[in-house]
Amino acid sequence: MTPDLAMLRDLVESTPEIRRWPGDGAFESWVRAAEARVGRLPASYRWWLTEARTSRVGHVEVASLADPEHVTEADDALTAGWRLAADRLCFASEPDGAETFSFALDRTSASGEHPVVRVDGIDGSEEVVAETFAGFVSVQVALLRGLGDGPNPVIAELWRSTPGVLRPDGITVHGPHRFAEVDEAHDVADLAPHWVLVGEDGEGAGLFMRRHGRDRTSVHRLDLAAFAGSRPGEGGSRIEAEGELVTTDLLGLLGGDPAA
Repeated sequence: MTPDLAMLRDLVESTPEIRRWPGDGAFESWVRAAEARVGRLPASYRWWLTEARTSRVGHVEVASLADPEHVTEADDALTAGWRLAADRLCFASEPDGAETFSFALDRTSASGEHPVVRVDGIDGSEEVVAETFAGFVSVQVALLRGLGDGPNPVIAELWRSTPGVLRPDGITVHGPHRFAEVDEAHDVADLAPHWVLVGEDGEGAGLFMRRHGRDRTSVHRLDLAAFAGSRPGEGGSRIEAEGELVTTDLLGLLGGDPAA
């Protein structure tokens, strides 16, 4: 799925654990100079470099760009020679080097994004942890928030591509940086402990999915005022009885793009 850059901006600006430097991001000319050395960069990472001016997500260091005039002296910049090895471009690492994160340049989605692989510093084994750079940041924030992979498999898969979605028709699916506060604001854990509020429809209704059970793909719409009138533990029954089944394929509804 194509990353939602508006949601990525919201994630960056509302997550204290994402360290930001004062001032502007890298110049576009710096990005083009870097791409001349390492190849075309994913759109969400380009946004990060030019707009966010950040260097760290939690304790994970993320590479930035150096002034092209001093690039040969910048050992930690994205363009440092050690970062590009065959079809892997290392853009982030743990402080102790136990794990690094690289773009898999041999795989490109229709939106121009590369999957992110985690590389074990001891045995060199790889694991795909996100489908886009924005998804990598989203996954890191989910871990920082104690959400693990996500509240259910569908949302976990979404977050691997984008930190939430805001559609022109008003439908919003929350990223990990908004998830807990929204569910707490609507008392979901008390009213419907086996459900999660994953988003809103823009017209006062919530989008609910099951946290537990066999059916964790169905999305139900219920007016949030009606949900608020539930007694503790009975909100789930109200979602099923009074809510509308929106889809059993949330990712398809939101619109994905196939890998090239």
